[in-house]
Order: sequence, then C-alpha cells, then structure tokens
Amino acid sequence: MNTADQLLQVFNDNFVAYFRSHSAHVNIQGRNFQSDHTLLGEIYEDLQGQIDHIGELLRTLGEFMPRSIAEILDQSHIADSDVDGNSDQLLELVKDDLEHLRDCYSELIVIAADDGNEPIGNYAQDRVLALNKYIWMLDSTLS
Repeated sequence: MNTADQLLQVFNDNFVAYFRSHSAHVNIQGRNFQSDHTLLGEIYEDLQGQIDHIGELLRTLGEFMPRSIAEILDQSHIADSDVDGNSDQLLELVKDDLEHLRDCYSELIVIAADDGNEPIGNYAQDRVLALNKYIWMLDSTLS
C-alpha cells in the first residue's frame, strides 16, 4: 500500500466516523445530555473539518476523493450500522470509531515515511494526537 492508498482509506473511514459521531451528537439523550452533546459536537466538527483537508491532500498526490457515498461505504473499514443505543453505548460507539481511525492514521505515518512523504506523515501524527485526546475525553466520560 502506498501513501495515496492509505490516505484514501483514512478519508473513507473518517467520513463514516464523522457521520456516526454527528448522528450520536444529535440523537443522544439522558441526564448528561448537555455535556455529552457538547463533547460529541466537538468531535464531529473536528472530523467534518478533515473531509476537505484529506480530499485536498489526495489531490496533491494526483488522486481523487471518492465521488459517491456508496464508494465511501463500500471501502470504509468502519461498518455502516445503526447509530443507536443509550448515551453510554453511543459514546462507546464513537470511541471505537476514533480508535480505529487513530490506528489508520498510525499506519499512514509509517507508509508516508517509507514513501518519503514527510508532510503527510506529519499531518497524520497531528491527527493521532488529536484523536488520542478525544479518546481520553470519551474514556473519562464513560468511567
């Protein structure tokens, strides 16, 4: 796998994680609604902000971002399953997606280094740090 292939995987997985976190944000209920809603809002806005950036990085590598939702869903390693459950289940679902996405970015760091593409590797390192922070916040909320 090369940098462009892994970056495309990151795009697909990020897109699905974005949608699922946005759905959890809108649909969450319970006693901690305000804090959970706010945390999920911060997460989905961060993931949403990456969609354009990753797409542009793909273009710098001569690749195109996916041109259909069906293509994204077909290629994503995050399953297109219902975003449903109580507040703890929704937070856990988002945390699992972020952990997967962090691992995907970690693979991108290695692949980009092997390809001599340090700028994309540096971007991936920044994303791992950001995702680790959100994972910690979710873990702390769930404990």
